[in-house]
Amino acid sequence: MDTQQAIAPSRAPSAGVVHINIRLTDGYSIISNRLSQHRDMSLLAIGLGTHIQSLPAGRRIGVKALAAIFPESEARIAAALRELEHHGFLRRTRERVRGGRVATRTESYNHPEAAARRAEAGARAGAVATSARAIDPAPAPVRVPEREHAPAPVPVPASEPPVAREPDPVPRLVPSPAAPKPPPPPLPFPRRPSAPLFDEAARLLAGLQVSAPLFALSEVDVERLTPGVAAWLERGVRPDAVRGALTDDPPVPLRHPAKLLRHRLIALLPPPVPAAVPVVPLQNCDDCDRAFRSPVPGCCGECRDVRAYADDEPCLLGA
Repeated sequence: MDTQQAIAPSRAPSAGVVHINIRLTDGYSIISNRLSQHRDMSLLAIGLGTHIQSLPAGRRIGVKALAAIFPESEARIAAALRELEHHGFLRRTRERVRGGRVATRTESYNHPEAAARRAEAGARAGAVATSARAIDPAPAPVRVPEREHAPAPVPVPASEPPVAREPDPVPRLVPSPAAPKPPPPPLPFPRRPSAPLFDEAARLLAGLQVSAPLFALSEVDVERLTPGVAAWLERGVRPDAVRGALTDDPPVPLRHPAKLLRHRLIALLPPPVPAAVPVVPLQNCDDCDRAFRSPVPGCCGECRDVRAYADDEPCLLGA
């Protein structure tokens, strides 16, 4: 009689998610776990970043274009885009295109840390290559043919010490103006972003020109600087204090108010508010009526020990 082969049971987990995967041949995208499992971003930002990385190059991802597709409001989509930009998954730069117009270029990164290291290595390599080209090679020494009867060398008196030759100056490695620059430091971003917090920060930036006429900002500048002001407000800084720190003692003449505000938001960022230490309330002991600190009523430590050993049988201590 033939023996039946035993089929090994599947090793499916007893709890948690079970993946039922089907091999895909089209209509799929490769998304890094650095985005899909990010612990410091909201689920909306992770989902929006996944959607952006699945789009083909050249697709518009503005706030209005995304709000026309998804049910979330423009404010929530803008906050998610700021989260992605803060953590390095998005980078927006303004470039001049044909016709003298200025367009916004958006770059999506699936590995922000590796992209930053590659840009930094390229900047160093470009600076070294440019400086090496700038240094002229030393001229080759000219060989003089020896004469048949060369004059005898003149002896140097022993009393005269040899003249020390100064070492050649070390050439300075100056980077080329065309070398790529490292990305600027990111703006502060609130740990718990919310729509009311961003609205208050945007109103503060838009109203700077009332108290400080030199700080007249455009709508794009207000949108870019809003996360930094929101981070200040989240740390407990009053709006008047934020306004004074940003606009006090500006340089004369003030050519780029938005750049000055960005620099001050990064350089003068106050420390976060320390967490409040919880105060344990006072309780009265049920047995001795003495006061002790405890989150719940009951007995103090001494009375608890008395109760713990009250029902024990007496024991004999051997010598």
